[in-house]
Amino acid sequence: MVRRFFQTERNMMIAITLNAIVIFLIYFPNFQEGYYLEEIDQFFIVFFILEAIVKISTDGWKGYIRQGWNRFDFAIVLLTLPSLLTHLIAIPDTSLFLILRLFRIARLVRFVRFIPNLGHVLSGLGRALRASVFVLAALFFLNFLLAIITCHFFAKTAPETFGNPLISAYHIFQLFTIEGWNEISEDIIERLPVSMPLLVWLTRLYFGFIVLIGGIFGMSLANAVFVDEMTIDNNAVLEDKIDELQNQIAELKTLVLDSQNPGQK
Repeated sequence: MVRRFFQTERNMMIAITLNAIVIFLIYFPNFQEGYYLEEIDQFFIVFFILEAIVKISTDGWKGYIRQGWNRFDFAIVLLTLPSLLTHLIAIPDTSLFLILRLFRIARLVRFVRFIPNLGHVLSGLGRALRASVFVLAALFFLNFLLAIITCHFFAKTAPETFGNPLISAYHIFQLFTIEGWNEISEDIIERLPVSMPLLVWLTRLYFGFIVLIGGIFGMSLANAVFVDEMTIDNNAVLEDKIDELQNQIAELKTLVLDSQNPGQK
């Protein structure tokens, strides 16, 4: 009875989902006192340990570890074992031991098995990533270059935005995504001397150029390459069907000609 319970896929998926909900609720301040969520989370740790023990005793270690999902689950259980020490030792909230319990949420990835045509999706994803490497590298180089240039010109004007190359690179990427780009540029323009209108217009032109080259052109190109490679399987299937249809039409033409001219062979 117990073995059947732990080996039923539906039961385990329900347990994984419930555990993820509990971990989600733990981080709400309103639920951190008096709701016993920590104790429920501890229960799930013991529950998943029992799952591993039952499966190992049933299939044997070699049979258990042979399956990829079992290896994945076992690694997650090992990583979250230190969380059991919270009732024995006073552990700060920022401790790595408590952070490790978040790895249990990763077990939700098991739901990807129910995605239709998962093999084609993963194949297209890998192909799209390989095809996008050059475009992503070009965007990274452009971000690196513009971050240094912007830091050089505006580090003193807006130190919290372009004070050093790392902060500058982050905000340049924000400009690439066209997220709040006008707020960044207007904030800098407000700090420029009013007596230098030419500098104001050059600043607007400069940030407009960043948005145009990195956001509209660069990111759009990356998206276009990625989506094209993801959908190439559908195009290949369509091309195969067209080729097959052309062959059938050619055979049909041959049969029609032969029937119209039975003496010419």
